Amino acid sequence: MLLLLCVSPLMGCFLLFFIDKANTKTIKNLTLLTTLITFDISIVVALCFNPFALNFQMLQELNWLLFNNNQIILAVDGLSITMILLTTFLMPICILLFWANSQSNSVWGYCFAFLTLEFILLTVFSSLDLLIFYILFEAVLIPMYFIVGFYGSRQRKIRAAYMLFLYTLVSSILMFISILFIYLKTGSTNYLLLRQYEFDLYTEYCCWLAFFSSFAVKMPLMPFHIWLPEAHCEAPTAGSVLLAGILLKLGGYGFLRYSITLFTTASAYFVPLIFILSVFGVLYASLTTLQQVDLKKIVAYSSVGHMGLVTIGIFSLTIQGIAGSIVLMLAHGISSSALFICIGFLYERYKTRIIKYYSGIMNTMPLFSICFIVFNMANLGLPLTSNFIGEFLVITGCFPVNNWVALLAGTSMVISAGYSLWLCNRVLFGNFKYYSVIFMKDLTRLESFILLPFVILTFIIGLYPEFVFVFIRSYLLNF
Repeated sequence: MLLLLCVSPLMGCFLLFFIDKANTKTIKNLTLLTTLITFDISIVVALCFNPFALNFQMLQELNWLLFNNNQIILAVDGLSITMILLTTFLMPICILLFWANSQSNSVWGYCFAFLTLEFILLTVFSSLDLLIFYILFEAVLIPMYFIVGFYGSRQRKIRAAYMLFLYTLVSSILMFISILFIYLKTGSTNYLLLRQYEFDLYTEYCCWLAFFSSFAVKMPLMPFHIWLPEAHCEAPTAGSVLLAGILLKLGGYGFLRYSITLFTTASAYFVPLIFILSVFGVLYASLTTLQQVDLKKIVAYSSVGHMGLVTIGIFSLTIQGIAGSIVLMLAHGISSSALFICIGFLYERYKTRIIKYYSGIMNTMPLFSICFIVFNMANLGLPLTSNFIGEFLVITGCFPVNNWVALLAGTSMVISAGYSLWLCNRVLFGNFKYYSVIFMKDLTRLESFILLPFVILTFIIGLYPEFVFVFIRSYLLNF
């Protein structure tokens, strides 16, 4: 089932070559069907997963370099299952967001890029070979470059695509050198074998810093975040959904899967560095968000702050902190993606994201306003929403390690309440601006169908977090 899950988007890409590019309806139907089938397979994989088993499950081994005895190793644990479910859930949404577009070449390329990206992401989250992980980790940049550069909404989209590509690619060169060094030293890139290998202290420190250089940019941590607001502003709505929902989680996944398990001593040694960068990033991003006037930049900078909380939870090296970081990554993938979708709906109606042009939308778009309030309340960590569970666990997990870091991280939640409430107040309430919002229509049936699953998941995780803990328990027990 795991191999079928990874290959199913690739099969959809293969079938697209046999469809005329002018036949947009068939292309969209096939792509949506492929993503829905992949989502169904991921649910079956999750149902077959044993949450009480300590080892990796559904192990698949495929030879790919016969002369070097290297293998493609696919397997899942609780961390992988969580990220896979989030990926397969968001992909059909991304296809539906492009549903109204009828330009033949644009539709074919868009669908092909997203199916390719889904295949790469699913393989990244289930791969247990360092070399394969690196190749796919960087291959994500290729479809994302085309999604931002060709399907972006404004004139700076090519510049944003280059920034996304170059920042993340250059930062990973050290990680590639480190992987080669590990292979020469141990004779293997198999993660299962490397977990049992004891590196000398100097080697461990150097390898940890090399991996950190790549994962920190991908998350991104301060001051490696410059590419993110630019990419979000120029990307189409579905591109922003994937950036916020999945791609930012690749860095956190890398820290959880490789940094703190392969280089445990180095991870503990560099905790002060991580705490300083994370706290500075959380406070800086929260204060910067208050100054933004572009709706997308508000959500983009808030994402930088949330990723800072995630790294604080990870490197607290406590069960509560790590559990909170995983839940927060999942919750952020839901709430932040939904906010970008809401902003995309507003942009389609009036072709601007500058906040001063919006006011009093509650009167003309009540359904939209309810959804927008729900996602903003989740984004600020209101109790009974999904983000609250993750942020609460991160702070309680960090408090025994460093109470000052926990206090400063908690302060960021107060600031996030400020910019979230300010955003709701400016956009939804106040007097009409007749020249801008009076003629806006409320959510269509398709738009309501897109947002409804996000609302449901926001409250399910907030009210019943065991829904997530049942999967991540195996990873935590193994840690």
